[in-house]
Amino acid sequence: MKQIIKITLLIALVMNVVIFPTHALEYDTHMRDSILSEISGATISTQVINVQQYGAIGDGKHNCKPAFDKAIKKATRQGGARILVPAGTYYLCGPIHLQSNICLEIQEGATLKFSPDPTYYPIVNTSWEGTRLYNYSPFIYAFNASNIAIIGKGNIDGNAMSTFATWRDKQRPDLQSSRNMNHEETAIESRIYGEGHYLRPQLIQFYQCKDITLEDVFITNSPFWCIHLLQSENIICRSLRYDAKLVNNDGIDPESSRNILIEDIHFNNGDDNIAIKSGRDHDGRSLAMPSENIIIRRCHFKGLHAVVIGSEMSGGVQNIFVEDCDYAGYCKRGIYIKTNPDRGGFIRNIFVKNCQFGEVEDLFYATSMYAGEGLENHYFTKVENIYLDGISCQRVNKAALVLQGTIKEPIRNVIFKNIEIESAPNAISFDHTESVSLENIHIGGKAGVPTQVSQKDNLFGR
Repeated sequence: MKQIIKITLLIALVMNVVIFPTHALEYDTHMRDSILSEISGATISTQVINVQQYGAIGDGKHNCKPAFDKAIKKATRQGGARILVPAGTYYLCGPIHLQSNICLEIQEGATLKFSPDPTYYPIVNTSWEGTRLYNYSPFIYAFNASNIAIIGKGNIDGNAMSTFATWRDKQRPDLQSSRNMNHEETAIESRIYGEGHYLRPQLIQFYQCKDITLEDVFITNSPFWCIHLLQSENIICRSLRYDAKLVNNDGIDPESSRNILIEDIHFNNGDDNIAIKSGRDHDGRSLAMPSENIIIRRCHFKGLHAVVIGSEMSGGVQNIFVEDCDYAGYCKRGIYIKTNPDRGGFIRNIFVKNCQFGEVEDLFYATSMYAGEGLENHYFTKVENIYLDGISCQRVNKAALVLQGTIKEPIRNVIFKNIEIESAPNAISFDHTESVSLENIHIGGKAGVPTQVSQKDNLFGR
């Protein structure tokens, strides 16, 4: 073995772990650059419409939804427009449904503030935690549209504190019934939720859309996930800002979507910052639409987890790059890959480079046994080709590097390179793995020059 494995903290390795160099896997800059060349985002119309001309009043009291609906209708008739939202607070009793070739420009000093009353949100074709169904409309929603954008330094306030944010404790029956319909292959037209149910809508959802740009806006108080990119492609998320700490306020959730650039984001979320998904169980496997070709760079993470893959990933996830990111404050897990034998699919070609963390519970955690679910099933996930290089962390409270495969499908072909962790009670925990390489790993500090034998050393008395 030519590789030198340097571990300076106690390492507990189970006997069935094989550690040796994985020469075939490298940081694939050619793939990354090829993906970037395919991403352009939205083409924004040069025609301009001011929403105030259609009756919008930014006093935080008047219902401005009719004005936004009229502006969107006008923009659609003329083939597209940039709808300006000047400074002020615009109260909306219901959702904004964007159409093709429309850019919503929320200017500095402007706030879209949505009503928390569920009765204002009609049911639409959507998805909830990886299961396709009909549910309350997301607050900003587009279906089967192209060239759509939300830009500007203004604010989007979901205002969901008093209603939707209180529903988590009530959602269990609906959550379980939706999963049963998924497993039983119930027709989607019969999966009807909304009024009388407690599945929370997303703040922003683009479903089967393409050519999308989200840039600069500030997001807060989402009813559920903040931005849900569902079965969509060619997307730029840039310079967004968050203070979204309500229940399950994920920052960005790409699901069965491709060719996405996420850059220069300041996250501050009550759940995952970025969670990459591709459908749950039967729905995800039957659609077989992976999330793929996603570049995450120069992001500033803050919240529960930085980057998550899963657990709803039955359609597969591949070709993910995370570069030059950092984390402020405490983080439960830095990079978290999670699946189980309910899911199937694959997770492959995951590249993480030059990322810094402060205090975490676990730094890198990949498990094929998430939540202990699906153990009686046989939809094992192939997890392979994972490359981490240049990762540092000040303090790990539980485990630094974790790989949990299964006997049926071990986690394969993983490289950890140039990992610097100042302290961790459990350095490495690997179960059911094949082809794992460790190079220049220092956990608990780097060992220096060995001490020389002194007179007080009793070499033969031990």
